[in-house]
Amino acid sequence: MDPQMSGQDQMMPAGASIERTVEWADTDAAGHQHNSAIMRWVEAAEAELFRRLELPDYFPSAPRVQQVINYRAKLWFGQRVTAALTVQKIGRTSMTFAFEVHGQPHEKSAGGLAAYGTFTTAYVPEGADSAAPWPEHIRTAVARGSAVPA
Repeated sequence: MDPQMSGQDQMMPAGASIERTVEWADTDAAGHQHNSAIMRWVEAAEAELFRRLELPDYFPSAPRVQQVINYRAKLWFGQRVTAALTVQKIGRTSMTFAFEVHGQPHEKSAGGLAAYGTFTTAYVPEGADSAAPWPEHIRTAVARGSAVPA
């Protein structure tokens, strides 16, 4: 942080987190999380962010164009998990997020970082075939959501 910036001027990435329990449907034949469960939890955190920012029009217009997931540890049925994401960058037509999924201590795991990665969405207006610049109300809301309260 820049020590010369006032509390009002300092920015933190817009983000959100959710807590879930690994359910039976989230596991595979080996008994730990199925690879697809990570992105379901991350998408739930993404939905929480855009609900908080009052942007219901984000999801129908923001398909994923890239996704990278790095798996570090197994998550087990019944284990509590936290999925957190932050907006890493807003480009002209794309928005990149960073995420982490952590498991809480469990009988089969000490807990800790289970997966991390990034994904990028692009703004594709209804009826369009390609990306377009993000609308100003989305840019403004994301910026407003990232300001540190005074």
